Amino acid sequence: MLEALLTTLTPEKAAAVLIFSLFSLYWWQRFALLRRIRQLGERAPVVPTYLPWGIDFVYKSMRARKSLRFLEHARRTLTSAQEASGLTWTAWTVEITSLVPKRVIITADPENIKAVLTGQFLDFGKGESFHREWRELLGDSIFATDGQKWSSARQLLRPMFVRDRIVDTEMFEPNVQRLIRLLGGSEMTGKVVEVSNLFFRFTLDTSTEYLLGKGTDSLDNPKTRFAQAFEYVQIKQSEYFRLGFLNKFVPRRKFRQELKVMEDFIQPYIQTALTMTPEELDKRLAKQDTFLHALARFTRDPKVIRDQIVAVLLAGRDTTAATLSFCTFELARNPGVVARLRAEIAARLGVGADARPPTYEDLKEMRFLNAVLNETLRMYPAVPFNIRYCLRSTTLPRGGGPDGNSPVGVPADTRVAYSTMIMHRRPDLYGGSGYDPEKWIPDRWMGGWQPKPWHFLPFNGGPRICIGQQFALLEMGYTLVRILQTYERIIAMPIMGETVVRDPPLRFEITLSPGAELNCVFLREGEEFAP
Repeated sequence: MLEALLTTLTPEKAAAVLIFSLFSLYWWQRFALLRRIRQLGERAPVVPTYLPWGIDFVYKSMRARKSLRFLEHARRTLTSAQEASGLTWTAWTVEITSLVPKRVIITADPENIKAVLTGQFLDFGKGESFHREWRELLGDSIFATDGQKWSSARQLLRPMFVRDRIVDTEMFEPNVQRLIRLLGGSEMTGKVVEVSNLFFRFTLDTSTEYLLGKGTDSLDNPKTRFAQAFEYVQIKQSEYFRLGFLNKFVPRRKFRQELKVMEDFIQPYIQTALTMTPEELDKRLAKQDTFLHALARFTRDPKVIRDQIVAVLLAGRDTTAATLSFCTFELARNPGVVARLRAEIAARLGVGADARPPTYEDLKEMRFLNAVLNETLRMYPAVPFNIRYCLRSTTLPRGGGPDGNSPVGVPADTRVAYSTMIMHRRPDLYGGSGYDPEKWIPDRWMGGWQPKPWHFLPFNGGPRICIGQQFALLEMGYTLVRILQTYERIIAMPIMGETVVRDPPLRFEITLSPGAELNCVFLREGEEFAP
């Protein structure tokens, strides 16, 4: 019977059968997915896609990133889903579907973000696919694992960021002074400097010194090979992740070559630390020695040490550098804020030749300095978009149904993307401060107004809250204070070839960074600048 069927099967009939089978399979899978969702809760407004695996949406997203308009693209995605559903409320949670039954939920709702990060912590995680896609770079580190692996990594790192280890602000001073010299001009005139490049080199030097005991000296040598390899690997890893299943077809030869450059730089330090006895390590730790020596005291596994060092280096370098870059550029555009901040610094610490370095207590108690940092972290959160995978079928608190207030059904393996950046700029959450949420205004933090819990998450929240947030705030505060103790004014300059200073363009990779040069002029008292 089968032979008879095959002998009469023409190419046209075979094509028709194949198309019918694929069509039937698609609708069956789609029906099964919708049934699972209905068993759990309601659907969120839908952003449809028209190609398998949502390739058209991936393409639009990548094009928006390349043109430095990804924030607008994400907001438009939320709005288009709202309008397509005929809803009059603001849709802060939507879902994206594709021709192959697959679902991604995007949310900027604090109740949903709270559920993902803490209330339903065990329901959401990095997921095995994320771990697999990031393994070459992050291994089994704290940023790429769930469950016992994640818990063990966090317990391993926690002692490295306790208060007693980070209160020594003197660790920042040598690199800060090198940075300050590069910011200024000579002969009583300022010069135009591109601040983001300097800050990324500065934080790389600071991070490698804290982690390994020796910096990369990239402030003095911008062409440091490790720095170049580190930059390339991050950018490519981010691209691979955004491509989804298509990344399997992208060559990785140069990526692995650059990754080896990183490994060749790090491994000798690890091997040296592992040759030390526990007693020798204890003596080093008694002197507040490096992160590496502390890790080697608790584990002798070189891969564990390598994975955690790379993860902390990634987090400590890029996030701090980007925040300092955006903050300095906003200060340059707001001379009144610079004057107020410098007055606070002068009253407590002095400026110029009479200045003293700030202590941990100084930095915690300077209200306007902390307002400036908070406002920068609100407008430019270091991780503006984040991803979790649903590990077991559950719901999100709201966003579904005709009024948007019903729980959203979330089957296992659904990807949930949440945006702190969009949440931080929502008028309904930040309008109560009396200031435009789209504007950088530190005063919103000075009049007694505070965002409600889970409305401000620059360092994430819940059990996965950033373990190094106090270290990062300390480094940023110390750096800004020392710069303003030296320089009286900062002037924002336009991008080369332009005549007007415009809002900093935003680049979305693993973390947020400036999408173009941020040019500034730093002037000491009595100095002038002649363009």
